[in-house]
Amino acid sequence: MDNLSRIKLELLTQGMQKQCYKPIKLKAFLYVGHCMTFNISKIIAENNAGANKAYSEHVNSKFAKALKIIGFDKTYVKGKGSYLFDDKGTKYLDMLSGYGAFNIGRSNLVVQQALKDFIDGDYSSLVQMETPVLCGVLGHELKQRIGYDLDKVYFCSTGAEANETAIKFARRATGKNTVLYASSAFHGLTTGALSMNGSEVFKENFGDLTASRKIPLGDLAALEVELEKGDVAAFFIEPVQGKGVNFAADGFLSAASKLCRKHGALFVVDEIQCGMGRTGKFIALHHEKDVQPDIVIISKSLSGGYVPIAAVVMKEAIFKKTFSSLDRAVVHSSTFGKSNFAMTAGLATLHVMDEENLCENAQQMGDLLGNKLLALKDKYEFIHDVRWRGLMLAIEFGKPKSLKLKTAWATVNKINEDLFCQAITIPLLQDHKILTQVAGNEMKVIKLIPPLTINEDDVEWFVSAFDKVMKDLHKFPGPAWESLSRIAKNAIIK
Repeated sequence: MDNLSRIKLELLTQGMQKQCYKPIKLKAFLYVGHCMTFNISKIIAENNAGANKAYSEHVNSKFAKALKIIGFDKTYVKGKGSYLFDDKGTKYLDMLSGYGAFNIGRSNLVVQQALKDFIDGDYSSLVQMETPVLCGVLGHELKQRIGYDLDKVYFCSTGAEANETAIKFARRATGKNTVLYASSAFHGLTTGALSMNGSEVFKENFGDLTASRKIPLGDLAALEVELEKGDVAAFFIEPVQGKGVNFAADGFLSAASKLCRKHGALFVVDEIQCGMGRTGKFIALHHEKDVQPDIVIISKSLSGGYVPIAAVVMKEAIFKKTFSSLDRAVVHSSTFGKSNFAMTAGLATLHVMDEENLCENAQQMGDLLGNKLLALKDKYEFIHDVRWRGLMLAIEFGKPKSLKLKTAWATVNKINEDLFCQAITIPLLQDHKILTQVAGNEMKVIKLIPPLTINEDDVEWFVSAFDKVMKDLHKFPGPAWESLSRIAKNAIIK
């Protein structure tokens, strides 16, 4: 550094006590001055108006365009409990809960306070060469709640990463390479997890993936045929599938676990979306009797939606195969997997679930909502099925009986197989301020996964709105069909 630069640096440093400088770039590329006025609230407020444009320009223009065409390009500025609020102050009922990340509702005060306390305490985290205290505490809590004599917990950041971990551990434990999965499955979009995706659309043009084979959901005979080939490391299954809210008949999971044990394969249960109280029990597998998993995966709402976290809970024998000696103690690891900050959120979330009886509320509100929707099935031709486990519900639509509606159905499906459900999700949002989601590609299913905090008034809000939307949809021609025609002309779903 030359003398002139040193003098400038000294003068600016002395002046910091009197005024706050913006960063200054000197000729020697030295940045000096440090302004302690960072204000995230101000940044959000100043950029809300241009949020969609900025997202389109800098992140994902195709997604931004899709949202704009169907009117989903809202700017949400606040979340509380089961509700969202946009920049105009409008209140929305959130029946999507961040893909199931907010089981305990948004902005939970207990989790917020726990995270503030952690930050205020200047506690250490991610030292890496340590054994973090809260990892052991949360690991113990998860083992107690999940059960099945599972012994070890491996922490990482996301559900997809957890599935990758399970694939890797299963291969090491069994010495086999192939994984099995069920039709309509979704285990994440990283390369290994993608190999177990039930929709071919997600796999197109991504090259060779992990060795895998698919069986029809609930088909024990097909499962045994694949297991008998002798190359299967594990069978991955969601007790309630996220894509479509499908689940096999009672007894399938139990029988599948026994078949896996018989043929030397692991039985891996993905509870990423259907776990954490979603189905009325801590994990959905608890609905099944006489079942023995080798690995259970938890993620999404484990932190209350605040911090990425996932847990792979497994038998000790599996764990020891990977971490087989002292020199292999870190043969598999994750930079953010042992975060005390994330563990704090996880422990606080479990506390909230207990204190607010959210498993019980999920069961009660799920049955209330499900039965009210089922009662509309005979009233509206388009409703083909309503199914649910707790607060994980699907409304499936199918071909109507009347000639006029058959014409409407055929017309819209000829344009695009994925278009029909938009005639329901769009008016639910635009006219009734309810956020919902189409369950998946090539599915005529709307999925409802609201926070487990919803109450009877929220159930009535949704049912009343859905009733009105269906009533309008059964008028052909009508506004709903005109909206679909406009969407089709914009070629949004391509």
